[in-house]
Amino acid sequence: MSEGGPIDPSTPTSAGGPTTLSTAPVERVSLRDIPTYELGDVIGKGGMGEVIAARDRTFGREVALKRMRADKPTPELVERFLREAKIQARLDHPAIAPVHELGYDSEGLPYFTMKRVGGATLAVLLEAKTEKPQRLLRALVDVCQAVELAHARRIVHRDLKPSNIMLGDYGEVYVLDWGVARVLSSGRATTAPIADDIASFDGEGGSTKAGAMLGTPGYMAPEQLRGDAVGTSADVYSLGSMLFEILAGEPLHPRDEAISSTMANAQGSPAKRNPARTVAPELDAICEAALATNPSQRPSARAIADAIQNYLDGDRDVERRRALASQLAVSAQSALDKGDNAHAMRAAGRALAFDPTSRDAATLVSSLLLAEPKEIPPDVERALEAEEQRATRTRSRRAVLPYAAIFGVLPLLPLLHIASWPTLAAVMGAFAVMVVVTYLNARVGVPIAVTLIGHALTALAFSRILGPFVITPIMLCAVLLSATSIPWLNRRWWAVLGWTIAATLLPFVLEWTGVLRPSWEMTSQGLLSFGTIFDQAHAVTSLTIAGHLAAVCLVALYARAIGRDRRDAQRRLFLQAWHLRQFLPKPAA
Repeated sequence: MSEGGPIDPSTPTSAGGPTTLSTAPVERVSLRDIPTYELGDVIGKGGMGEVIAARDRTFGREVALKRMRADKPTPELVERFLREAKIQARLDHPAIAPVHELGYDSEGLPYFTMKRVGGATLAVLLEAKTEKPQRLLRALVDVCQAVELAHARRIVHRDLKPSNIMLGDYGEVYVLDWGVARVLSSGRATTAPIADDIASFDGEGGSTKAGAMLGTPGYMAPEQLRGDAVGTSADVYSLGSMLFEILAGEPLHPRDEAISSTMANAQGSPAKRNPARTVAPELDAICEAALATNPSQRPSARAIADAIQNYLDGDRDVERRRALASQLAVSAQSALDKGDNAHAMRAAGRALAFDPTSRDAATLVSSLLLAEPKEIPPDVERALEAEEQRATRTRSRRAVLPYAAIFGVLPLLPLLHIASWPTLAAVMGAFAVMVVVTYLNARVGVPIAVTLIGHALTALAFSRILGPFVITPIMLCAVLLSATSIPWLNRRWWAVLGWTIAATLLPFVLEWTGVLRPSWEMTSQGLLSFGTIFDQAHAVTSLTIAGHLAAVCLVALYARAIGRDRRDAQRRLFLQAWHLRQFLPKPAA
């Protein structure tokens, strides 16, 4: 805090005009004449000086006039007052109110005039919590650049704090109150405060009195509190304190224990102090660096400005991306309404690439990826057909072995009393043909009709072994397991049912019409199924049971393979859908 207190070149409150920074009651100035200025109300007052709203009669402009109080005209204070005016005049930066004139009033006391600024202080805005952090961060960039200019000219402010930062009504930003600023000597730091620098801090009103430290606890660097040599890094600590307050939403050091908290090196990470604020990592890092206990480890004011500006540039890019994402989401929805799913997917995908948090785009992508469209585009139909052909070939390749398994009975023929070798040859020939058909279907594909006719004729031939009631139904069930996986057949229930009925009744019809010898009959003891190949009088019971068991086991293994394929396909689809959902925004809790 400066010797003159929280005084600044702000305008008094007026209807439609900017607001004053001072909380003290407005009062009229004393009758000390300054001929070239028309003096108005006191808008700021401190222990050594006061700021008055004035009108420059020469140029007709509104200015802020700072002059010494009449009860403080000691030579030391006059020197300090003049030093403040000269330091501020040397800092020609848009964020520092320019000094227009330095002079003396009718009683010989110094004054200087500067641009009158209006708006609200950063302290007021932080307290109100109504401003977006982006606006405050942009203002802090201007402050950092102004402070960097001061440092380049070897000037240390020594009392940077939110109440000394003005945000104007038209985007202006000003660093106020250079009353305790000092010019550095040949080294980087000033010496410890001399007697005329000592002032006491009034925690209630924010002003200072004679007799204690300079600056404001809560924003002063630890070395400044200890009375050590102070350099530009002390201002950097103050900038870090203000950045912390903007990011965390609360002061770095509590007001009632600011000194002890500063000396205890309070946690300088706003992200850790208030995780709910989701502080950007790059801002958290620069804030921690600015609040380092060791002054030599703190960055420059320019480094802080660059870090914040880089973040803001990226933030503006995010806003632009969100706008583009919104436009693309609208385009995607329009395309979807017109049935152009391909364009809708491309537009929605681009929208998510621009803005991964876009719920409109996420909803469209979800519906397009996970829901079956009413009409499948021709290119998708072709892709599906190609995939179905691949799956059919895989099933056909697996069917080769079950059909070829019947040839395993050939070594046992001497033990089996064959009653009709031509019938046996016909059965073996039918199975050999189906081995070739299934192999070709696995390699290049054959028409469905050829495959179904082959299956039906093979079932007919198989019924000659033990009749149409033994093993043959198992074979028909195995064929149905495979055939009903074919999409063309699966979509036509009547074709499945028709083939099943035809393949089942074919042996009975041919026997009833006399084309084939009977292979079964009903007796007084029940159904007798005997086939036409083997001599039933010499049938080997154990071989019959073994053949029946082998047929059932082969069908079981084939059914298991088909079920495994279906399970794996469903699992792949589920995992793909799950992975795709991870790209989409999570629903609100």
